[in-house]
Amino acid sequence: MTLSTDGPNTLLLARIEARLAELVPVVLAGQQGLEAAMRDSLLAPGKRLRPLIAAIVAQDLGGPLDAALDAGCAVEMVHAASLILDDLPCMDDAALRRGRPAIHRGHGEDVAVLASIAMLTEAFAVLSRIEGLAPERRNAAVGVLASAVGSLGLVGGQYQDLRGGRGPRSAQDIGDANGRKTGALFLSAVELGAIVAGATPGQRANLSAFAGELGLAFQLMDDLLDLTSDPAAIGKDVGRDAGKSTVVALVGVERTQRLVERHIGTARAHLETVFGASSRLDALVVRLAGLGRPPQPAALPPAIEQEGGRR
Repeated sequence: MTLSTDGPNTLLLARIEARLAELVPVVLAGQQGLEAAMRDSLLAPGKRLRPLIAAIVAQDLGGPLDAALDAGCAVEMVHAASLILDDLPCMDDAALRRGRPAIHRGHGEDVAVLASIAMLTEAFAVLSRIEGLAPERRNAAVGVLASAVGSLGLVGGQYQDLRGGRGPRSAQDIGDANGRKTGALFLSAVELGAIVAGATPGQRANLSAFAGELGLAFQLMDDLLDLTSDPAAIGKDVGRDAGKSTVVALVGVERTQRLVERHIGTARAHLETVFGASSRLDALVVRLAGLGRPPQPAALPPAIEQEGGRR
């Protein structure tokens, strides 16, 4: 579940990294400790999957790349902030993140909380001032990210996981929590790319469905890694799901792997409806999932089998 730095998106990744470094929130004089915590969180090595998705969606729908980069970086700022909070002792109590000490371990819990708040608020500021984007689209972008973060998105999913994850849950309940925790930011990434490009309703429907399937697959892959991987190999604590009601615990490793393939296949089918076969985003998903052979996509609901082909 990694992306190499020498693949087809090398130049785009370099632009994302450069823009993230420019967007680290400014701090008051003498508060370099806060800045260091934010930089360690936001600029730590990562896949940058969410800004990549936003940028590719916008570009391949004919939208401006600079605006899409800022939108995608805003999502990455929220993602980084959420990881800080997720690792806190009152949450998952993790010691390692992206191969480095978790922010609360390296900078203190107080600074970690402040750093996460600063990056969350700056993410919305970034969206509000995207140059070249009409005011109504900037407003729509802010609304999309707010929905992803709030009580019906990340916050709600985290609450479900914290308060319900240690007890028995149905696969539907687990999937709902996963969709809010992991799928929310994938959804915001594709929606922001679509807003920047002025996508049609049909394109947005298929992209949203793609993001939902990808988010579910990504969380299942993460759950499998938690069970089977070495912390040194994946750069974060493993075994955090012990005793939790996850899909892996419910159905086992083999069936979970088949579910991942099913979600990825359906996600790719939605992409093909929008971009045609062999799109850049499809190639990214294939590399992310480590597919040796194309999975069989599920049939799409008739309501969104429309407006296929590249714009």
